[in-house]
Amino acid sequence: METEPQPPKPGLQLIKADAIRKVLQGNAEEIEQLVARAYQAHHQQETVNPDSYFLRFPDSDRNRIIALPAAIATKDLQVSGIKWIASYPANLSKGLDRASAVIILNDAETGYPFAVLEGAQISAMRTAASAVLGADHCSNLGRRVKSIAFVGGGLISRNILYQFCARGWHIGKVYCHDLNPDTAASLVDHAAEGCGLAAQSVGLEQALDAELVVFATNAVTPYLPETFQFSPGQTILNVSLRDIAPQQILAAQNVFDDVDHCLKAQTSPHLAETLSGGRDFVAGSLTQVIEGNVTLTDRKPVIYSPFGMGVLDVALASYVYAKAVARGDSLELPDFFGQ
Repeated sequence: METEPQPPKPGLQLIKADAIRKVLQGNAEEIEQLVARAYQAHHQQETVNPDSYFLRFPDSDRNRIIALPAAIATKDLQVSGIKWIASYPANLSKGLDRASAVIILNDAETGYPFAVLEGAQISAMRTAASAVLGADHCSNLGRRVKSIAFVGGGLISRNILYQFCARGWHIGKVYCHDLNPDTAASLVDHAAEGCGLAAQSVGLEQALDAELVVFATNAVTPYLPETFQFSPGQTILNVSLRDIAPQQILAAQNVFDDVDHCLKAQTSPHLAETLSGGRDFVAGSLTQVIEGNVTLTDRKPVIYSPFGMGVLDVALASYVYAKAVARGDSLELPDFFGQ
């Protein structure tokens, strides 16, 4: 009796940091377009993006590990996956990165994992692309800014600055404020030597006066004074989500990557909702702005708050996976599952 031929055993590809770096460098425009398409797919309900899951520890309010599962089902991409990312701020004093991560991609038909990728670079780059996409569409700057200030000078800020430069923004001056002077100096040196920009370390007050302000810290509660006011027309990229007092959120036009995702987990917008008892401060989503369904004015500051969605990680990881495998920059484990 003849037996039916068995399907090939699923294999697993490992993609390391060096291979990922090669793919991400030099593809800023393509990556930003990919992020925009992922947001559009989410807006059109072609994704599944559950809430992020936070593993916290009773002996530390700063350390956490976050799981971001997501699935994409568009005409061009069908894939599921999860990012597992740890944030341990004290790592910096040990000479280690604050964030470390892996991303697992799953086959849409069988559910089998087919790739494991180093995730911190992908996470940082999708965050940067989302931030600059927001600046492109939530401001009237026309990619020309007199001053841009980074509150927090770490890896995320470095990636955002790289993305601004790679996308052709003309930047008059870069300011950086960080509680660690060495971290601020490192970003200033990178801006000057790596990007050819005038840059300096400044106090918080001067940083907040920049035409465009980027918050990229590890703050867990707001520290800006309740009485502080951003200027009309000023653009704020609220990447770290917990620096700004709810009073500043309520006084601004607020754009989100996803409103429901961002208004939770004690983010500044979540605190604003709790304080005000509603969502009248919400202008809309970034996709609505891009599609012309939300109009912003210069009469108020604009705050863009990207919560950071798993669909972005899965979309960018799929892009990196395809490029790396095509280049032969992956390690195949054909018998990983052992069936």
